[in-house]
Amino acid sequence: MSDITTTDVKVIVFQLKDEEYGIPVHLVRSIEKIEHITRVPKTAPFIKGVVNMRGVVTPIVELRKRFQIEEVEYTESTRIIIVSVKDIDVGLIVDSANDVIDIERDLIEPPPEVVDTIEAEYIKGVAKVGRRLIMMIDLETVLNPEEVSV
Repeated sequence: MSDITTTDVKVIVFQLKDEEYGIPVHLVRSIEKIEHITRVPKTAPFIKGVVNMRGVVTPIVELRKRFQIEEVEYTESTRIIIVSVKDIDVGLIVDSANDVIDIERDLIEPPPEVVDTIEAEYIKGVAKVGRRLIMMIDLETVLNPEEVSV
């Protein structure tokens, strides 16, 4: 008899351009509105800068730039998702944070071999939820410590 916690993954779904992406909820600290970001010289191009988040200086990653998707102006729905990976808090700028859903592990498939984009290396799997395709982010690759340090 299986219980629901071993078969479901609770995921925050966010949007970049026309695609939906997912991050496991247990890695998410908070979701914030965009605020003043202080630029830091000599960082990777996708590092937007840092913010003071409740007394903690947090590096901010522009996910569109990281995935080599064209950048757009921030809107009212732009959000910073604060995630914690390997005891490091990092903010991810996303177009919008849509919802929180439970995805059955069986519905998550490996990324297709034919995906030949920069972002493919950052995708852990693809979940089919109804008519939606949600790309599951590999945060450890996206937030490679050597590239994200400020």
